[in-house]
Amino acid sequence: MTPNISIRQLQAFREVMRSGSVSEAARILGRTQPAVSALIANLEAELQLSLFRRQKGRLEPTPEAQFFAGEAEAILDRLVLSTRTMSEIGALTKGRLNIACMPAAANMLMPQLLGEFLRDKSDVHASLMMRASSTVTKWITSQQYDIGLAETPTPNPALDMQDFKLECMCAIPRDDPIAALDQIEAHTLDGKPMAALQEGHPNLAATKRAFDDQSAKFVQRFELRTFQPALILVEKGLCYCVCDPITVAGYKMLTPEPHAIVFRPFRPLVSLDVSILMPAHRPASKLANAFAQKLGAELGQLAGQE
Repeated sequence: MTPNISIRQLQAFREVMRSGSVSEAARILGRTQPAVSALIANLEAELQLSLFRRQKGRLEPTPEAQFFAGEAEAILDRLVLSTRTMSEIGALTKGRLNIACMPAAANMLMPQLLGEFLRDKSDVHASLMMRASSTVTKWITSQQYDIGLAETPTPNPALDMQDFKLECMCAIPRDDPIAALDQIEAHTLDGKPMAALQEGHPNLAATKRAFDDQSAKFVQRFELRTFQPALILVEKGLCYCVCDPITVAGYKMLTPEPHAIVFRPFRPLVSLDVSILMPAHRPASKLANAFAQKLGAELGQLAGQE
């Protein structure tokens, strides 16, 4: 049967070993001498060993006590270290964050937020993996990652979801005449070359519907997997693009002012629905919750962008 040894017994044993005196150990521990003697006696009973012999008024450790002293020190040192580590985790200064992220946010917005969040947390380590939204959703559902950012999936009891509806903007070369408009209508781009996402993507379908609503011709010159390369093509004056505000924010962070592209509200409204995803069946760490709150605040600002 496993001995039922307490931390107080180990502390009492250590102090008696160090001082050679029950009374001195009691003084150091702030306990009475009988209480320390009882702790030592109970420890000996649990170990079924004699740890001390009284010789000329002093306690002499047995060979078994000499061996056990190293074990007790290691246990108590480990306890101190573990307690300190858990305190640091609770204070958000130690731990690990595993983040899975959709491509639109993975190259600029998410690293920017992560850098700000970890600036004063040198002992926090992070994994940031870029994957398609469907893969991000699978990873969070299977509890492989702490936090995910993805296009809003079908509701799933295995997911905690915080949803955002982001209004897409129209990207226009700065020197283009229509850049002077405060708002771009689909009919303004009737027959003009567009960069858009690949066939089957919800954003492409929504953009086509907006053009249809105003009886405008949608001409897709460039088909892409993300909007980031689309903005380079817009800069070169080759096309226009109706893109998400996450990509817009990343572009503005990355490029110096004045930007070669201006962004205007687009009508009819085309939105990108995204969600912060966390595993529903596993308690999130304080670290994960704190970063999710920061990410949510940023997405909330983007969702309120005029």
